[in-house]
Amino acid sequence: MDAEPLAAAELGRRLAQRFPGHDPEALAQGARAWLPMVQVPPRGVWGRPGLPRQAALASWCAPGDPMAPAELVRRYLAAFGPATVADVQAWCGLTRLAEVLDGMRAGLCTFRDPGGRELFDLPEAPRPPADTPAPARFLYDFDNLLLSHADRSRVVEGADYAAHGFGGGNQEQPSTLLLDGTAAGTWKAVEATATATLTVRGFRPFTPAERADVATEGAALLAFLHPRATPEVVIASPPVRPRAVGGRP
Repeated sequence: MDAEPLAAAELGRRLAQRFPGHDPEALAQGARAWLPMVQVPPRGVWGRPGLPRQAALASWCAPGDPMAPAELVRRYLAAFGPATVADVQAWCGLTRLAEVLDGMRAGLCTFRDPGGRELFDLPEAPRPPADTPAPARFLYDFDNLLLSHADRSRVVEGADYAAHGFGGGNQEQPSTLLLDGTAAGTWKAVEATATATLTVRGFRPFTPAERADVATEGAALLAFLHPRATPEVVIASPPVRPRAVGGRP
């Protein structure tokens, strides 16, 4: 692993040469479980996937002590603050960070959310007023905004993903449209016969101003994803839930 980054299959093949008679996949899994590793970029390039490759952490990072937990917390808050202790732990997978944040308290700003939970942030971080307009934004299925908080309700509260066919036995993850900073629908972009079509499905009807905002941002997204295709933005009507009849849905 010190020589070069390796994909899991190649790592298994090389380990099997040293330990014949053992399953290469199991050897690779064992090495990845016991050795500190890092997935190196690029996983792929835009529009073309690639195999994930791991390198030994010691060969990738600068020599010396590993990053202190307080520095890890600062980097998180720089991207996602204000945030709770649980938010930081959900992002990095570490536990017992309350004592780390307590030790950093003198150098941080603290707030309370509507539920009374304590929020931490960097003093120099931008915190725009609550009435600052947030334009339409298209998030991918595993966007950090959705994965980096323990409580995602401030973004997805009221989002009826099940009405759009997600959840249950469907393993596909939704790509989310944000309007005014909260989930307002899902989207999917498909290219076919020189035309790129972005289909947006709202959780609720959009106002004329919202439709115009979605169309403008959607066209910009298509120009980025499929620059050679003719763009088409389709804003579909939100799904209609069946009304209850005789006490049953």
